[in-house]
Amino acid sequence: MQDQNNLSKTQIEDQKIINNKELTLFEALIPVIALVGLLAYNISVFGDDALSGSNQFILLIGASIAAIIGFRNKVSYKVMMEEVAENVKSTSGAILILLMVGALAGTWLVSGIIPSMIYYGLQILNPTIFLAACVVICAIISIATGSSWTTSATVGIALVGIGETLGISTGMTAGAVLSGAYFGDKMSPLSDTTNLAPAMAGGELFSHIKYMALTTIPTIVITLIIFIIIGLNLETSGSPVIADKLTAINGAFNISPYLFIVPVVVIFMIVKKTPPLIALLIGSLLGAVTAVIAQPDIIVKIAGAESLTFQSAYKGILNALTVDTAVETSSKELNDLFTSGGMKGMLGTIWLIICAMVFGGIMDGIGALSRITKSLLALATTTFGLFASTVASCLALNLTASDQYLAIVVPGKMFKQAYQDKGLAPENLSRTLEDSGTVTSVLIPWNTCGAYHSKVLFGHAGATAYIPYAFFSILSPFITLIFAGLNIKIKQLTKR
Repeated sequence: MQDQNNLSKTQIEDQKIINNKELTLFEALIPVIALVGLLAYNISVFGDDALSGSNQFILLIGASIAAIIGFRNKVSYKVMMEEVAENVKSTSGAILILLMVGALAGTWLVSGIIPSMIYYGLQILNPTIFLAACVVICAIISIATGSSWTTSATVGIALVGIGETLGISTGMTAGAVLSGAYFGDKMSPLSDTTNLAPAMAGGELFSHIKYMALTTIPTIVITLIIFIIIGLNLETSGSPVIADKLTAINGAFNISPYLFIVPVVVIFMIVKKTPPLIALLIGSLLGAVTAVIAQPDIIVKIAGAESLTFQSAYKGILNALTVDTAVETSSKELNDLFTSGGMKGMLGTIWLIICAMVFGGIMDGIGALSRITKSLLALATTTFGLFASTVASCLALNLTASDQYLAIVVPGKMFKQAYQDKGLAPENLSRTLEDSGTVTSVLIPWNTCGAYHSKVLFGHAGATAYIPYAFFSILSPFITLIFAGLNIKIKQLTKR
């Protein structure tokens, strides 16, 4: 899907799948059942604060249960730790990107870039069509960049801010942002997962995109209709109270359309296939330079100095990049919005990802992932059963391995021959991998995607706030199953 390209495509495709013939399906499911049960109870106790640390420890408890089962089935500690190390290594790019996103958010705040987006967005976006507009805007950006992560970290943050000032639920706005972002991610030839899915199924990229459009376009249309209906029935604060917010923003920042040059440069670099990590680093540095030029008073205040000097500018910028910063306005509602945790603010999410990778690594090391997937494959006695088993396998891998790449790679390898045996073209498998693997990763709070987007769009809150409104991700697996069940556009293998 996105920006986790620290591993080459070849390395991802060649990831080994560990089999353990001695492990039963019941044993493979014990850690999953225990994890889900413990997480459910933990979230009921801590609410959104569960992601602040307790969920991380629950993931380690789940990993410990999996390890005990592994020991009972003659799996060595060394093997399990090797898989954990591989899993953690595979997320190194995501971790670095999270840090860069924290830095970018900090400098884009103090430079006035995000406030300017909110300032102009409030005047352009009508509350009634706001949610639908979020879907369209994010879809366009995500198609252009091939990255839902970049979309979320740039325009997504600004749109959530605009939604808050209009009185629209943050979870609702985030759901619209992610619906558009994941649509664009799926349909973009620049996307990692859009390239990975046909590679695993044995298909061709543009044939995959064309075939995927058959289920993806109806899904996004339904999503847009839902958001339009919600918008028509929303009671928002809307235009009557926008004036005071515009005044507050204008009083705290030097607002200018010229500030948009920085995000345009970042998006242009990503479209030109600049590695996202480099593009975000450059975007952070450009934001820092812009802050010194456009918002010197804010930099001086953050630095705790009396005037702008090289030292105070240096201190102010480093604070914005790395630690908590806040810009006060005359509007109390906006004060909560104009805060950033910098790179420090991302450490909790990084902690969550590492713990999730420990659980996923041990599950893979003991052969549980392979055992669960093979059991699902054994149920695929009909064409619809094959599609349903693929969907279930992708969902299970997103839930247990906590990484969408594995949710594509493992089922892709396991089901490839089964699709061929039933005379089905590889596009059927690659499309199903995307419809159920790529897009549902964001619905799992401890998955790398769920953790990332939760932190970027909410700051302190949990991913559960947007899950009910991530309609595109929720609907996609059902749409692909409806097409399979009704035998709509199921492509057959061509005989040569």
